[in-house]
Amino acid sequence: MITLTFSTFECTMSLPPVCRILTLVGICLISFTTPCYGGNILVFPVDGSHWINMKVLVEELHARGHNITVIRGSTSWYIAEKSPLYTSFTVQIKEGYEEFFGKYLKKHLKMEREGASALTFLKLTKDFISMVSEGHFLWCEAISEIFDDPNRVKSLIDAQYDLVLTDPAVSVGVVLAKYLKLPLVLNVRWIPGGEGHFAVAPSPLSYIPVPGSGLTDKMDFMQRIKNLFFHSIIVLQQKFVLGPHYDALCDKYIEGGCDVFSLLQEADIWLFRSDFVFDFPRPTMPNIVYIGGFQCKPAQPLPADLEQFVQSAGEHGVIIMTLGSTVNALPAEVAEEIASAFAKMPQKVIWRHKGERPSTLGNNTLIVDWMPQKDLLGHPQTKVFVAHGGTNGVQEAIYHGVPVLGIPLFFDQYDNLLRLQERGAGKIILLADVNSQTFEQAVKEVLHQESYRQNIERLSRLHRDQPIAPMDRAVFWVEYVMRHKGAPHLRTEAYKMPWYSYYCVDVMVFLLSAAAVLLLSTLAIFRFLCCSRKRKTKDKQH
Repeated sequence: MITLTFSTFECTMSLPPVCRILTLVGICLISFTTPCYGGNILVFPVDGSHWINMKVLVEELHARGHNITVIRGSTSWYIAEKSPLYTSFTVQIKEGYEEFFGKYLKKHLKMEREGASALTFLKLTKDFISMVSEGHFLWCEAISEIFDDPNRVKSLIDAQYDLVLTDPAVSVGVVLAKYLKLPLVLNVRWIPGGEGHFAVAPSPLSYIPVPGSGLTDKMDFMQRIKNLFFHSIIVLQQKFVLGPHYDALCDKYIEGGCDVFSLLQEADIWLFRSDFVFDFPRPTMPNIVYIGGFQCKPAQPLPADLEQFVQSAGEHGVIIMTLGSTVNALPAEVAEEIASAFAKMPQKVIWRHKGERPSTLGNNTLIVDWMPQKDLLGHPQTKVFVAHGGTNGVQEAIYHGVPVLGIPLFFDQYDNLLRLQERGAGKIILLADVNSQTFEQAVKEVLHQESYRQNIERLSRLHRDQPIAPMDRAVFWVEYVMRHKGAPHLRTEAYKMPWYSYYCVDVMVFLLSAAAVLLLSTLAIFRFLCCSRKRKTKDKQH
């Protein structure tokens, strides 16, 4: 804080009256401004749509005076090497993963559309697991090259970072934080073994659906069996497919060894990209901070040409459609069916589509390579959002109160859309069921059935009614960890307990054993007394 001394006051008195007043006001404002302490933050993001929300957090931290270093792969899709927001630290990643993902995506969409035999499904599942495993392996290999390079390690140590901020969907950033002995903050929803809560919070499978199961928090007996089955698959995948990559990394570079689950459980703060307006209620932990919708912002004015197109819709309004950053185009026959359905509607349509232009496209449909999604969702003319169900898009729809027609394609998209559908704020149509008629009916249902808009607007009111904005909450906890060099007091020691102690199996065995000993001892005493009494009776008779 700046102190206003007599000499300062005396100097200002020599200025002209207007300048004197402005100077005194400026000094007073500066003196009451909270000082800003910029820190050094090492960010290890995940590429693709994960980077989109990590970048929003990086922008805010940069605006608050923090110095950011971002570790990026040499083959990065979205993370720029040069940016005014951060200094980049590029690591070499072998080529080929992007091409592999593109091939898998085409096969997956074809299977979703046409169906497949059990053998084809199993083969595609095997390809998917191999693709995911390859991605984790490439990053483990890249981080090993950093650890083996004394100059790069020295540069990371000399930078004197205050903490590591990472997305643990690919968990090499977690290993790096352990190696550098730095506090760890996670920007998280997914971890290598599925949804993040399952690593850090009690997760009873009786009412907490496992990702990919397509279940809600209301399960009957058969659904609980299904939930347990899906959980077992995830556990096995973590243990035998992904875990070994990280185990090898930990065994080689971390003193005493470790595993990725234990490292995740040592994180100081989990900035969790969800909230209980969107997700089903469940047990949580004190170091989990819910920041669902933190990337959402009020809508900005549209470009003039786009605004003119939107306004030309009149009372009918606008439908917007995008399938996210990963899928540029649907299979050609699906695009033709959707375009045909749109052409019959009185609404104007803005459709992000990079594939071949459908021949059935109507004059009411505008095809774009990119759209200002949040600005369109926040526009009063927007009536329906046709989306794939990615977390970012779903949370922006909730924030702006726009009902969703979802076409889930892969990953967590069906589960995300299911949460909206359960709350009456959205509807799911599977890719296999999409044709001109079914798509038109689904859009009209979401468009004209008032309950969809009422429910999504109710969710929007609930989401916005918070004492602290999600972004402010996220930044506070990042800076909290920096101020206090971590937050170990928020972590439970339960993670260090063996499973039989955690579930009190040893206590139950002890109590049951004690009860059995007591019961057997009592029976033995009664038997002895009875036998003694019989002997005495026989002796008297003789």
